[in-house]
Amino acid sequence: MTNIVSRYRTAWFDDAGQARREILAGIVVALALIPEAIGFSIIAGVDPRVGLYASIAIAITVSLLGGRSAMISAATAAVAVVVTPLVRQHGVDYLFAATILMGLIQIVAGLLRLDLLMQFVSRSVVTGFVNALAILIFMAQVPQLTGVSWHTYAMVVVGLAIIYLLPRATKAVPSPLVAIVVLTIVSIALALPVRTVGDMGRLPEGLPSLTLPNVPLTWDTLRIILPYSLTMAAVGLLESMLTAQIVDDMTDTDSDKRRECMGQGGANIAAALVGGMGGCAMIGQSVINVTSGGRKRLSTFVAGAFLLFLLALLGPLVGRVPMPALVAVMVMVSIGTFSWNSIPNLRRHPPTSSVVMLVTVAVVVATRDLAQGVVAGVLLSGIFFTGKVRRMFAVTREDGDPVRYIVRGNIFFASVDRFTRGFRDEGAHAVVIDVSAAHFWDISGVAALDKIVARLRREGAAVEVVGYNQASADLVDRFALHDRTGVELGAVPH
Repeated sequence: MTNIVSRYRTAWFDDAGQARREILAGIVVALALIPEAIGFSIIAGVDPRVGLYASIAIAITVSLLGGRSAMISAATAAVAVVVTPLVRQHGVDYLFAATILMGLIQIVAGLLRLDLLMQFVSRSVVTGFVNALAILIFMAQVPQLTGVSWHTYAMVVVGLAIIYLLPRATKAVPSPLVAIVVLTIVSIALALPVRTVGDMGRLPEGLPSLTLPNVPLTWDTLRIILPYSLTMAAVGLLESMLTAQIVDDMTDTDSDKRRECMGQGGANIAAALVGGMGGCAMIGQSVINVTSGGRKRLSTFVAGAFLLFLLALLGPLVGRVPMPALVAVMVMVSIGTFSWNSIPNLRRHPPTSSVVMLVTVAVVVATRDLAQGVVAGVLLSGIFFTGKVRRMFAVTREDGDPVRYIVRGNIFFASVDRFTRGFRDEGAHAVVIDVSAAHFWDISGVAALDKIVARLRREGAAVEVVGYNQASADLVDRFALHDRTGVELGAVPH
């Protein structure tokens, strides 16, 4: 029992000093979540409270159920874009129903260990994902900097100065929090003509209440929401797994990605039950949390709980927070998120890796869809890898009696043409095919071997294949016709 309590406490905070840092980091994140959640609600075509309540529920639930400490999850743009047609055509209750189904799908994905698919995402794709996200975060601040007075630019500059200079004097309090508080006081005291959080949309009043979607429990409802739920679940898990990997790297710790899949599912179900939309992990807010000192689950919990406190009791004051203060924080996030080493690495890394990274960035920025960029990067990585393995292959002929062919490399669907072309149609009484330095990966390779054996036998040669490793031998025993029949391919055994 003592060990369980100790592990539980360690997951939340180690000591009083750590607890203070976690709480302050969570407060910074909560303030940064407000304009984001309102903006995502606008994208989805729903009331601002839908995004705000979702951010509260998701952050609190993930802090309890998730597999990555210090990672922030809330309502996100990627999910908001997906559900816009659903809300427009069928209403917000169908959004809530789709979000519940989204959560159930994510829980099943965790049980099926689909998190292991992250093994196929290369480092180049992750770097491209990070760089593209940094660019999108910065671009999202541009509307707040157009058609405004000079006061806005001055406040952004002052905010950035506080964020970057204060840590040189003290790290007792997160500098982004100080910047927000100072600029809010100045803006209110001097009545500066700048945009505020309240200008983005009406903030909700009171606490969220538990409710069920008002939709008929029919197959027609399932037919409507299932495509949206599948897409939201896939996009949410993809972004959450990538963000978890990035936070792993930032904190030099590991995460339980299977648990994170199921935690995200539970969080989305909780969000829908309090009238919220779906969401997933947020790299920008996670970076804010980590750079502000957050390392444990407490910071994630505080982000959701303090956001609830702000909306329930301090709504009017929160509405007066100047947008330039939050813009300064997000500019800091975009600068800190971008992998600046990737620029000189374009020349040092292999050209294929650089191309994958650049394509991932280009697709994400062009489509504003992180999932499409990652899929494009993964597919391109697969193509390049297949080509590389294909070139690591050779067939060498040694004349004699018998003629000996030595095969080296991997034999699979992409290399079978080179494999079959390596055997010349010159007459030989006996042929030995030595595959001790080769590996058969799929039935395409086995079929190519069948074809070669059949051709040589038609030419009158006695063919023997030697040197199979165990895995290749098992594959050949199951699928090769020449070994299974013991006669020339195509002949009918008696």
